[in-house]
Amino acid sequence: MKDIRSICVYCGSGAGSDPAFAEAAEALGKSMAQAGIRLVYGGGNVGLMGIVARAVLDNGGEVSGIIPEFLKARELMLPDAQETIVVPDMHTRKRLMFEKADAFVAMPGGIGTLEELVEQMTWAQLGQHTKPILMLNTKNFWKPLLVLLEHMRETGFIRPGLEIKYLVSEKPEDVVPMLLSVARRFGLAEGQAVLGERM
Repeated sequence: MKDIRSICVYCGSGAGSDPAFAEAAEALGKSMAQAGIRLVYGGGNVGLMGIVARAVLDNGGEVSGIIPEFLKARELMLPDAQETIVVPDMHTRKRLMFEKADAFVAMPGGIGTLEELVEQMTWAQLGQHTKPILMLNTKNFWKPLLVLLEHMRETGFIRPGLEIKYLVSEKPEDVVPMLLSVARRFGLAEGQAVLGERM
């Protein structure tokens, strides 16, 4: 059975208004490095993106950054990453991030983070992949989305047979154990947990 060797982390190019977001990014990066799991991310050196990437590197881990040409200056590429890939556009970036990752974690972020998370949920819902998807719900950041998903189910827009499967973790130190547990229980061919499973 294939194990999780890389995690794509979606998160903000800003650090947000609460120091807990940065603390969670640092803790997640450290735990990934200690578990020998490679970070796949958007390639920037600013905001939560930069914090999680530097935490991986500072703890002896490996980083793959994928950044579009037009964002190289705005998001300041991380020069220390073992692998940096510059791509022509956002579509190529997202495709490569998907291909290089065994699982996906969404931390707090803006509209781009939300779009990336929802895209993976959509692809999984349509049977295009079975890689685990996890929301790191630091300070209840994802609560409005979780409420919306429940509303979609209640109003019949997420129908039986088209369920959205995802994990929710409240603490960054639980993310890696949770993803590894899911992979071992189901295998990555069946790598999604039950709907809204929490830890």
